[in-house]
Amino acid sequence: MDWLPATFQIAFGAGLASTFDDNIYLTGFFGEVNRTFRPKHIIVGEILGFSVLILISLIGCALGLVIPSKYIGLLGVLPILIGIKNLQEHINSPKESDQDKKRSRRKFAELKGFESRQLSLAEVLRDGQTYNVSLVTISNGGNNLSIYIPLFASLGFPRVGIVIAVMYAFIGTWLFLAFHLTRMPGIALVLNRYAGLFFPFVLMWLGFRILSDTQALSLLAPLSH
Repeated sequence: MDWLPATFQIAFGAGLASTFDDNIYLTGFFGEVNRTFRPKHIIVGEILGFSVLILISLIGCALGLVIPSKYIGLLGVLPILIGIKNLQEHINSPKESDQDKKRSRRKFAELKGFESRQLSLAEVLRDGQTYNVSLVTISNGGNNLSIYIPLFASLGFPRVGIVIAVMYAFIGTWLFLAFHLTRMPGIALVLNRYAGLFFPFVLMWLGFRILSDTQALSLLAPLSH
């Protein structure tokens, strides 16, 4: 069971880096809740959309079983490149003016609360608004496929199962936080502003772990000479 701590470490890094930005659009969705668009639409839509991403990643991983793992591991370069790109965008992004900050505070302050109305799961699944959330989740997480596929390929069962379970735990955490962040605008603004500086480094670390665990670094070594 020596592999268990390392697996949780990888799962935590992958889940944190690849799903954190979900709380940004989830907070926006929760702020739009009204009599017809309920929190259940957002929760179910997010879970369905994320499940589609996981399913696609597992299919891609399965198709890659005919290819030696170290060659699939070369895809670990992608999280590194994505991390570098995100870091550059964060550094080069224009700073918010005082007027922009006031506008953002007003936007969060204007988010309305929720009126109680219970919907059954069947009603939620029949409502197109649920799948609007799913489409946003899939669109936002499309880049994560380049992380999940090589990551899953570098791990064996049951390690993949543990990683997926941790990722779903992160999704549940972001749903919970996003729901409550609509009532704490100051915290939401701080998280959205400063998280972009930290998570590119997590992505780069994850890419190096994939390259290392699949021994793909041996394929890149000749290129350094």
